[in-house]
Amino acid sequence: MGVAPDAGLELSAAAKTTARAWIDDHLERLTEWHTRIWEYAEPAWREYRSADWYVERLRAEGFEVEAGSGGMPTAFSAVWSNGDGPTVLSYAEYDAVPGNSQAATTSEQPQEGLSRFAPGHTDPHSVLGISTLAGLLGTKHAMETHGIPGTLKYTGEPAEKMHGSKVVHGLRGYYDDVDAIVSFHPFYMLPLCNTARWDTQCGAYYSKVYTFTCDSAETWQVSADPNSPIPASHSAARAPGANVALMQMYTASRVMQDAMLPSVGGWSISDAILLDGQATADNLPARAARIQFSWRTPDIEMAEHVLAVLDRNARHAAEVAHCGLEETWVARSRPGRTNHAMAEVLYANLEEIGAPIYGAEAVEVAREIQRELGIEPMERPFLAETERLIAPQDAERALREHMPPWQRNWTSDDYVEMTHYAPTVRFYVSRPALRPAPGRGAYSAWVMNALGGIPATISPTIDVAGKTVAGTFIDLLTRPGLLDAAKTEFEERTAADPMPALLPSDFEAPIDLPWPDYRGSGEHRRW
Repeated sequence: MGVAPDAGLELSAAAKTTARAWIDDHLERLTEWHTRIWEYAEPAWREYRSADWYVERLRAEGFEVEAGSGGMPTAFSAVWSNGDGPTVLSYAEYDAVPGNSQAATTSEQPQEGLSRFAPGHTDPHSVLGISTLAGLLGTKHAMETHGIPGTLKYTGEPAEKMHGSKVVHGLRGYYDDVDAIVSFHPFYMLPLCNTARWDTQCGAYYSKVYTFTCDSAETWQVSADPNSPIPASHSAARAPGANVALMQMYTASRVMQDAMLPSVGGWSISDAILLDGQATADNLPARAARIQFSWRTPDIEMAEHVLAVLDRNARHAAEVAHCGLEETWVARSRPGRTNHAMAEVLYANLEEIGAPIYGAEAVEVAREIQRELGIEPMERPFLAETERLIAPQDAERALREHMPPWQRNWTSDDYVEMTHYAPTVRFYVSRPALRPAPGRGAYSAWVMNALGGIPATISPTIDVAGKTVAGTFIDLLTRPGLLDAAKTEFEERTAADPMPALLPSDFEAPIDLPWPDYRGSGEHRRW
């Protein structure tokens, strides 16, 4: 659907110029902020310092901030208003991934003082948050300068890697008063680089923890001998126990993976064993063992098929191993809802700004990494797609070439929950990625992780994404016809395909499970 011209064009253009100038003037400072979050590198549900930094920063910028929003200690919700007008929202993410610690250098090494198994930013969510913060603060400055009414809302979303917070914020009503949402992510797959999603959104994501508990080992095949010298059954030490239950669950589920769903549609399942610190061997069985399964599917029906198999396997594994079973949902997200009107507004702003440009310093960093890997340094070392735009419709066509005709959604990300509360656009700006060397295959993961933390290579992402967010916000605040079109489309799509929430309204985030944690003193942690 097209976007009609309107009377707010002149004000919008002037305000965008002001917002972009603010970002230009503060880009060095924004990059320093990014380095802080990137170095914190805290894992899901344990992003204490990262969340505290955002809360303090936003309060210093004049926002009213609720820390610990939705009952989540590392979440927040911030609001700033300049009078009656639309409410627009974006958000920060800041969780890192265990096992990916990397220093901001041109060689493979963990951050100083940390194990290589400590967390590191892979996507990186650090630049996701600082880029949207740049757009938020640039918009605020423009609203004050030009007297633009409206409200800015900004949420802190922990544990994105397991779809942790957005479903909770949604159920608690944090998105109910929002008129439009801008969702940003650094690019992670082609062709979705320097573009916005069009029809194909992310699909369903389910994540569940199964806890096996052996609370009554002494009742395993109880002996009838009343004269036992031990005040418990001799059989207690031979009870299969929680570890056996976990292994039964794991092996059965992996063996049955082909029986869950057909091997088409780009669905996937992953697992993680959560540790309760039971590392000391004794002559008694393990009391507790936990395994988390997470699966991504194009639609809800497919996700439910996987769930049925996993639940059945868990029940039988518990029974075989003389254990009890507890089930804890981590996330249960719906597929995304598209909005062409929002995508057109955002991409028009991205076109005005252009793709990121990597300067001489960034190019030299990239060449130094290539030398480190024994690759002849290239004249243009960055992936060509990172420095050019692709229209949403063209990206859509390229994406569909890799998908079955029946498949509506692809991969999974928790922005999808937001799309069911307000008109939402999802866009991607390139993060630095290197051009493949002939015959060498893909670069090691540490290369992109390092490039995401080096100021010269990551600053262009902050610049372009921040200005795109600001321009989109300003258009929505100053040109009512654009927001009206987005809302009308949202209402029509919701009526045509209603998708109620998949978890109850009183669902609580599973913050107390034994998620990986890294403790230490001062600025250093030990693992």
